Amino acid sequence: MLKLMLNLAEVAFLSKYKCSCPVRFSNFFWSLSLSFLEYIVAFNGYFTAKARSDFISSALRDVDAVNWRIVRRDNPASDYPSDFEVVEIRQDARSSLLTLQDHPYIKRVTPQRMVLRSLKLTDSGTDGASPCNDTRWMQKWQSWQSSRPLRRTSLSLGSGFWHATGRHSSRRLLRAIPRHVAQILQADVLWQMGYTGSGVKVAVFDTGLSEKHPHFKNVKERTNWTNEKTLDDGLGHGTFVAGVIASMRECQGFAPDSELHIFRVFTNNQVSYTSWFLDAFNYAILKKIDVLNLSIGGPDFMDHPFVDKVWELTANKVIMVSAIGNDGPLYGTLNNPADQMDVIGVGGIDFEDNIARFSSRGMTTWELPGGYGRVKPDIVTYGSGVRGSGLKEGCRSLSGTSVASPVVAGAVTLLASTVLNRELVNPASMKQALIASARRLPGVNMFEQGHGKLDLLRAYQILNSYKPQASLSPSYIDLTECPYMWPYCSQPIYYGGMPTIVNVTILNGMGVTGRIVDKPIWQPYLPQNGDYVDVAVSYSPVLWPWAGYLAVSISVAKKAASWEGIAQGHVMVTVASPAENDVKIGGEMTSTVKLPVKVKIVPTPPRSKRILWDQYHNLRYPPGYFPRDNLRMKNDPLDWNGDHIHTNFRDMYQHLRSMGYFVEVLGAPITCFDASQYGTLLMVDSEEEYFPEEITKLRRDIDNGLSLIIFSDWYNTSVMRKVKFYDENTRQWWMPDTGGANVPALNDLISVWGMAFSDGLYEGDFTMSDHEMYYASGCSIARFPEGGIVIAQTLKDQGLEVLKQETAVVENVPVLGLYQTPSEGGGRIALYGDSNCIDDSHRQKDCFWLLDALLQYTSYSMSPPSLTHSKNRVAPPTGTDRPLPQRLEGNHLYRYSKVLEAHLGAPKPRPLPACPHLSWAKPQPLNETAPRKPASVFVINLR
Repeated sequence: MLKLMLNLAEVAFLSKYKCSCPVRFSNFFWSLSLSFLEYIVAFNGYFTAKARSDFISSALRDVDAVNWRIVRRDNPASDYPSDFEVVEIRQDARSSLLTLQDHPYIKRVTPQRMVLRSLKLTDSGTDGASPCNDTRWMQKWQSWQSSRPLRRTSLSLGSGFWHATGRHSSRRLLRAIPRHVAQILQADVLWQMGYTGSGVKVAVFDTGLSEKHPHFKNVKERTNWTNEKTLDDGLGHGTFVAGVIASMRECQGFAPDSELHIFRVFTNNQVSYTSWFLDAFNYAILKKIDVLNLSIGGPDFMDHPFVDKVWELTANKVIMVSAIGNDGPLYGTLNNPADQMDVIGVGGIDFEDNIARFSSRGMTTWELPGGYGRVKPDIVTYGSGVRGSGLKEGCRSLSGTSVASPVVAGAVTLLASTVLNRELVNPASMKQALIASARRLPGVNMFEQGHGKLDLLRAYQILNSYKPQASLSPSYIDLTECPYMWPYCSQPIYYGGMPTIVNVTILNGMGVTGRIVDKPIWQPYLPQNGDYVDVAVSYSPVLWPWAGYLAVSISVAKKAASWEGIAQGHVMVTVASPAENDVKIGGEMTSTVKLPVKVKIVPTPPRSKRILWDQYHNLRYPPGYFPRDNLRMKNDPLDWNGDHIHTNFRDMYQHLRSMGYFVEVLGAPITCFDASQYGTLLMVDSEEEYFPEEITKLRRDIDNGLSLIIFSDWYNTSVMRKVKFYDENTRQWWMPDTGGANVPALNDLISVWGMAFSDGLYEGDFTMSDHEMYYASGCSIARFPEGGIVIAQTLKDQGLEVLKQETAVVENVPVLGLYQTPSEGGGRIALYGDSNCIDDSHRQKDCFWLLDALLQYTSYSMSPPSLTHSKNRVAPPTGTDRPLPQRLEGNHLYRYSKVLEAHLGAPKPRPLPACPHLSWAKPQPLNETAPRKPASVFVINLR
């Protein structure tokens, strides 16, 4: 049985209120012992329990037997071979992990992860005099719990019945919060044709289902994978989801005659473990499940055992449908596993065909900070006010992508039952049919709607005339098509600009594995000026399972440096897969598909209008604990949005474009760009370190006319220690690896000009240049050169409030600095201590006007009078009154850094990596006119 435990902060709370009684959660007492940690040991194949035990014993033969033990797992999969084991290892024996990882049959060792949805305090059986049974004590406990930074409510749906947990949790139920959705999507047309889901096995991974619920007539099996001794649903989430898929009466589901398999993977306390999912997934493979719905999600695409198992499921032809999350309207908030290429990721709309505010948006953040993410969701459907089965009977109306996902899963189950040759139905062919038939929503971009709204009948028509083939998502690249192709359509391309990167997903309906034949070919249309475009393509060496990537980099040829117009061509890709039924050994099926490319080219803009956004030095969650920038946002402990101009800085990007600036993304070190091309380098909320060579080059670039704007954030080691938290996933304390920004690294970068940020932490409202401003957990300027312009404000000392719960007001806090470097023709530098006013995540009052003023100063050398003559101008600080912030001793930033590596003593910089070098495709021009409408072309043949 898995050991549950109170975290140390909860122990402190109980001690404070003199509550010594045990705390009972459901049927288990939470132990205060922290002696053992659990790890998932993944093997390179399926083995019996004895073989797995022998492998682990062999690997740990020199470790004392009392220091580790295999956790017993009693569930329906226990009688079958498995590819993993859960091992408890004493904290003081964790070095034994290395010996486990060295075993030839062990693939990976990762921490066991727990998802904690909510804590439900119950009577422990002590007498009524105990403070634990006092109502006021209960209220204090619940209030304290809700104030902690461990749980995060959905940005749009609030803390409802199944509210979202902290973003550090790897898997969580997505909240579902009216309308008869199956008939609205015309499922009744297929029912009248005799199709009702018969013969299709659909699995619901959720909170269970009552045995005698009146809505279901074909529940084949109910299995329990939790540590609670019940198969019933105590929450209603699983019942609702199952009802949308397969209810036979009242709020009728899509496929009432489908074979329903209920997997209870969440407890009534809304807790689950990765190992529960792994066992349940293995059982689903054994049972040959056809469709699997996951109305859950999490940001942790680095939960390797979980992701590996998702791939294995789809490789076994399980069509997985998953909700993309309820973290909209922010961009870059997609959940895993819905962001996987082989999974159908579903977003939500209302019944007026508007994208639901709660529905998470793309792009995917796997590919950041190197460039751009992929298109997700795949499709959208109704997820707002949908009717489904109630807990015991009747119907209820709920909302969330938790609802949209089973709408698609039910549709997929119904569609699968209409295909006579079931061998043609696989995760790729089903996704191809769904996205090819989807109805494009007007005025909505691809990172909100994917390919559009689910159209059940069109999908039926496509699927029932389907021939195995490859296809692309998106099926074309048109940088002139707004708003659908936003952000790509929002800015033309030009000679000398950073390559525009479009990540395309290859779907391979011919087989679970495939390959690209030879290399993709770039064929420009000469009558449409295609020879003015250079294209480079990188791609998956193997397409597995059912999918791969095609990264298309687009640049402008030198001969078009002064040209303006539209250029077109296409990339030709041929995919090959083994022909499963071919009598000839080595036979292959091939499919050739075109990717039309259309771009708008303009003459290269002047240097003053070009801004380079430093993406390379922004880090992403989930690898480490990078705390939020605004410490007031206690429900959101982690900075997890990717910090990209097209995710949580989207509004800022749109503003800069509206002001006539051209914004490019630097996904490589500072050593990898030509500074003479840009007016301003923009660094916002940087968490990464800097190579020494970067510091040297930036100094040289600024001497030669490049300007620099830095929006920083807080960094204070005492506060960092204060905001540590106990993570139930890994059962250990998490200490921040940096602050809101990596101020010590920034100080290294700007020290040559006599500049530095402080470790002060400030907050407050003020007025600057007649604009209302809010400073949200920002730092101050500690050092600035003589002759510079420094603006100060009166703010609250938030650091003192966090550390001692005391309030103090500080006058003349330097928040803004402007400086003209002394070298002839040198650039200008602007520093501001807080990035929250340009960040969409928690922005209260935007400061886009300030960014405009700073760009006028840096790019056009125009000093804004409202700042230079401000009554809040103060003498530049010398930084002699207090030491500058130092890096937190023992931090683990090197584990996630592209710059640092582990070294005896302290981490040190890695060798500077080579700059990215694109291999431009040799064009094969076509002297023909481009098709009027972009379309995919498939050529199918057997050989």
